[in-house]
Amino acid sequence: MVQVYNNTDEINTKAADLFTELAQKAIASKGKFTAVLTGGSSPAGIYKLLASDAYKNKIDWSKVYIFWGDERWVPLNDDLSNAKMSYSTLLSHVPIPQENIFEMYKDGVTPEAYAVEYEKSIKTVLGEEGKFDLILLGMGDDGHTASLFPGEAVLQEQTKWVDAYYLAPQKMYRITLTAPLINKAEKIVVVAFGEKKINALKEVTTGEYNPTLYPMQLIKPVSGELLFLVDKVAAGTN
Repeated sequence: MVQVYNNTDEINTKAADLFTELAQKAIASKGKFTAVLTGGSSPAGIYKLLASDAYKNKIDWSKVYIFWGDERWVPLNDDLSNAKMSYSTLLSHVPIPQENIFEMYKDGVTPEAYAVEYEKSIKTVLGEEGKFDLILLGMGDDGHTASLFPGEAVLQEQTKWVDAYYLAPQKMYRITLTAPLINKAEKIVVVAFGEKKINALKEVTTGEYNPTLYPMQLIKPVSGELLFLVDKVAAGTN
């Protein structure tokens, strides 16, 4: 489902409302809420809103478990780190236990080895079912999501929940949740806005199925819901 909003402020409010609603529901029904954060610039406004006085007290953060959809293989204090951005905008401003936060990076190990370790962490919290309550995703101008980039072998992965590989065009390692794991989620929310997203959004939602070129097309929930929150510009209706 694609929902179109006037601007990013409206998108941020909708996403923060969804996060809060799903957290309250999950905690009430099973005692914990499992969420996957996304990186890049798109979610910063959402995280700041969740950390604001208007939202942060609506959630029992002691029962929230945070993972990431992907990460650049850089130290946590690097400006390129998705985790660093998430801490500065949200996690450092809410009372969430450090042991409930699972950063997608670890010093002293290879990204491939940590992908295996990260998958074990997910199974420890979620069990063998691997069903997150909420996964937040962004979408690149090229139609990629998480670190599922066009033409990469990771797009074919069917068994691993987490994978790591060297992304040659960016000259760096990436670690990512795979499409099969993402598709297990109860709710998948994709945030996309701005003129640069017009073509990718059109191709992903209404174009011919070609996930090698537009990896976002791999995201098809098994039993949950996929929701795109976009602005009028990205939707081409502005």
